[in-house]
Amino acid sequence: MISTKNTTRIRALALAWYRKSGRDFPWRAANASVYTVFVSEFMLQQTQATRVASLLPIFLRRFPGIRELAGATNAEVIRAWQGLGYNGRALRLRDAAAIIARDYRSEIPDDAGVLRTLPGIGDYTSNAIACFGYGKRTVVIDVNIRRVYSRLLQPMPHCGVLATNSQVSKFAESIIPRQNPEEWHQAVMDLGATVCMAKKTLCSLCPLSSVCPSYGLPKAPAPIRKSAEPEIQGVPRRIWRGRIVQLLRESPDRGLSLTALLPKGALDSDDREVWLNLLYRMQADGLIRIGKMIELQS
Repeated sequence: MISTKNTTRIRALALAWYRKSGRDFPWRAANASVYTVFVSEFMLQQTQATRVASLLPIFLRRFPGIRELAGATNAEVIRAWQGLGYNGRALRLRDAAAIIARDYRSEIPDDAGVLRTLPGIGDYTSNAIACFGYGKRTVVIDVNIRRVYSRLLQPMPHCGVLATNSQVSKFAESIIPRQNPEEWHQAVMDLGATVCMAKKTLCSLCPLSSVCPSYGLPKAPAPIRKSAEPEIQGVPRRIWRGRIVQLLRESPDRGLSLTALLPKGALDSDDREVWLNLLYRMQADGLIRIGKMIELQS
């Protein structure tokens, strides 16, 4: 484990770098509300930060607070989620807001354990909301933070190796400052996103180069290809989900026919089965309703 002396130095170096070179996002603004942080953390689960930064203000204008979001229909919140992808998150966000409005007088809880009981919120998101929204000293570990902590812990053989979850969690507990933990986490996130990256490191630009045991880390060997997800006409199923939702967003309120939603060109029997299963799965997920016409769920 890194010594107390080095821990103090790491904090000072990382925070000084962040105050000069950190990224600027609306949820990091000094006047950002807890609600802004709450919504942004749902969006950031599977969407790049730069895209969230451009679309978050639009969503907040449509739903400026917990009460407005809690009262949204499925179709309304899915339409407002346009451009963010993985539309099921929008429904879980609305469901979480509804519980907060009903059970917590529209006040977002500040306790990570309570937040974890809400739809769509796991360990990371609950800790992030408590930390960035309320300044709580929680352990926030995303992929960028985990990578930086791993490389600070011990010399890594190459970019593809990370420390175990237990090692990273223990290290996090020791290095998170008691004052302004939200700024610390933002600093480490940005280091991982812009300097201490997954496939390559910019060690010569890193403020922690003098104290990092993994300085000069070589690139990782070529990864083993994962098995492909199901496709329809050579296009992954998740892409079709997004296309279907987009078509329905743009359609009249009465929805679209199955024929209008079908991919262009003939479907073979396998593709047709995958296509129909996809529609039924989307209905089960609360995204669409299948009847005489197919429409966004209300």
